[in-house]
Amino acid sequence: MLSRADNEILTRTGPDTLMGKLFRSYWLPVALAEEVASPDSPPVRIKVLSEELLVFRDSEGKVGVIEPRCPHRGANLFFGRNEEGGIRCAFHGWKFSVMGECLDMPTLEPASVPRMCEKARIKAYPAQEWGGYIWAYMGGEDFPPPLPHMEFALVPASHRHVSKKFQECNWAQAAEGGVDTAHFSFLHQPLAESDDQLAERAARATRGYSTQTMGPDHVQWMRDDARPRYEVRKHASGLVLGASRRASAGHAYWRIAQYLMPSHGYTPSATPGQTYHGQTWIPIDDESCWVYVYSWNPLRPLTDEEIEGYRSGGAVYPAMDDQWMPLRNRSNDYLIDRRIQKLENFTGIVGVSEQDAAIQDSQGRIADRTRELLGPTDIGVVQFRRLMLAAAKGVAAGTPPPGVESADSYRVRAGGIVADASLGFDDVMRERFGHALGEF
Repeated sequence: MLSRADNEILTRTGPDTLMGKLFRSYWLPVALAEEVASPDSPPVRIKVLSEELLVFRDSEGKVGVIEPRCPHRGANLFFGRNEEGGIRCAFHGWKFSVMGECLDMPTLEPASVPRMCEKARIKAYPAQEWGGYIWAYMGGEDFPPPLPHMEFALVPASHRHVSKKFQECNWAQAAEGGVDTAHFSFLHQPLAESDDQLAERAARATRGYSTQTMGPDHVQWMRDDARPRYEVRKHASGLVLGASRRASAGHAYWRIAQYLMPSHGYTPSATPGQTYHGQTWIPIDDESCWVYVYSWNPLRPLTDEEIEGYRSGGAVYPAMDDQWMPLRNRSNDYLIDRRIQKLENFTGIVGVSEQDAAIQDSQGRIADRTRELLGPTDIGVVQFRRLMLAAAKGVAAGTPPPGVESADSYRVRAGGIVADASLGFDDVMRERFGHALGEF
């Protein structure tokens, strides 16, 4: 469990908080590139780390992340006209660039405009398009760090799919779900009377995720061994977390996840050649977050069937409306079906993403970690908390946080492997990835 003070540090991400300052040390995805798909397209309102902002793309295709208030009379630039290299306030026509510069003041005498424009500059964060997302750097330094070299952003666009989903809880408990890989023995587990039925019901319960990344034996091993043995290693940009279960005679089934600073997580199941999946948890405020979801295959383009599956709510993606709100959500109890829960799967909820969201949201808008009773399978969660708290306190003391100065330290992979039971974690990592920390 955590002290109340440490729980506050972990969960609060506003501008003047320790965790908020840590997040602001990194580039963060803040919107899908498709939300501002073309030059002079409509601006998009966003909220990041409790801060109201506006994203737009100018006439040359450059993206901007700016404060939304015109300094003249406080009108919201969301209602402005995106035109000819800037966004023009609908109230009196003052115009601003993606860099926050005031470009025009038609209500003033021309001679006074240059001097007044200098005073009228608005806040603008450095912004870049990268890997299908718009990223912003919300720190105060003049020279932001390089963008993280995460593999999904490095592969050709045809090799990846990106999306996002809205979640109604604090970012940290959603992220903890990503590092807690022990829960697959229950939360995503089908109920079955035969091996054939197990595979079929696993595919239905997880909407295809299990069959894409695991064989029937893998599902059975997770059902039969609910006490995985954890190994955690710290590296330059975060943590690699391995959990082993008993497999066939003389073998162990390893599921290996990555957690990358400040809030990126890679799922632990993919075997060599399969498509990888990841999520990034970005606080909207302290009680909700956007989860940026991405899939990529370094060896080949994604198929039309894969992409259609993701768009319709397959694998790690929920079924959503056109505002990226999951159809199964807090307001409708995730459409839990008690008959299915009794006969077919452990939760009565369909979809890995929806099952995760339901249980994470059920912990409260902000989980109270002072009341927890933790055990050996919670080692990953404990290490995640230590990493985040130490990094946040370090930033306050002037220490650069992990990974911020090393974009290449994000070049790591996660995934699963069946290995000889005699092998230690480092040797398993080398056998699966060719490197003890999963670097490629």
